[in-house]
Amino acid sequence: MQALILEQQDGKTLASVQKLEESRLPEGDVTVDIHWSSLNYKDALAITGKGKIIRNFPMIPGIDFAGTVRASEDPRFHAGQAVLLTGWGVGENHWGGLAERARVKGDWLVALPDGLDGRKAMIIGTAGFTAMLCVMALEEAGVRPEAGEIVVTGASGGVGSTAVALLHQLGYRVAAVTGRESTHAYLQSLGADRILGRDEFAETRPLEKQLWAGAVDTVGGNVLAKVLAQMNYGGCVAACGLAGGFALPTTVMPFILRNVRLQGVDSVMTPADRRTRAWQRLANDLPECFYDQTATEITLEQAPTFAEAIMNNQAQGRTLVKIS
Repeated sequence: MQALILEQQDGKTLASVQKLEESRLPEGDVTVDIHWSSLNYKDALAITGKGKIIRNFPMIPGIDFAGTVRASEDPRFHAGQAVLLTGWGVGENHWGGLAERARVKGDWLVALPDGLDGRKAMIIGTAGFTAMLCVMALEEAGVRPEAGEIVVTGASGGVGSTAVALLHQLGYRVAAVTGRESTHAYLQSLGADRILGRDEFAETRPLEKQLWAGAVDTVGGNVLAKVLAQMNYGGCVAACGLAGGFALPTTVMPFILRNVRLQGVDSVMTPADRRTRAWQRLANDLPECFYDQTATEITLEQAPTFAEAIMNNQAQGRTLVKIS
């Protein structure tokens, strides 16, 4: 089997495609032949070594994959069945999806829902799954399309772009925040009603004019603080990222005086029933045109180059990796 292997030498992370024996795969009760994977921000951190994602080397990165079951000791899965995986520490502390084969726990797998094939599932990937969880969080907080405009930060990235497409498809008005003018036409094609520059979110006061019924924030830091200060009374922010930093320079005023909810969204350890519901929603709610608009398809050998592009904020949408 071919795999992208991360090794460490003199404190530096080295990435290369190598041939491995299947016997080296870690323990698990289901072996999967991988057809598709993708590159996420966390994968880029691991591959470039710019984030302390990997603790034990060698490691196969790739926090998600889609393929067919090769062998199973778990009665829920059978040979030939189409499955997908996102999260659970795969690609971080358990060999992941940037390889032709993986061995994992059955508890981590999701049967591919009706309406999706493996390629579409990995165009969605962890990023799109996280976006769906954010949309579900807004819905559960009572944020309806008629309540007002939704702001999406980091909108040109994988999570943000999927959130824009989902929200538009569900009837919401969407303001997309991006730092790159070159992505404006792309975001409009996904359904953004208007586009704001990221520099408009650099500084904030404790409370500002109420603008947003809801928000999907993928950035954190000052951007999240600004969004919170601009939320409508009773609004909700679904926060899932920290590319702009993990500190939050805000006050309790939006939460107390405007009844604002800050809902954290984690996709790694999402329980199985919610995970399955989110994937079925994605199969039902994403428009067919999304898959052509957002995907850049690459090979396993190209993964390190594209990981650098993600880290340098030069990637747009989703990066799909064709494994076999």
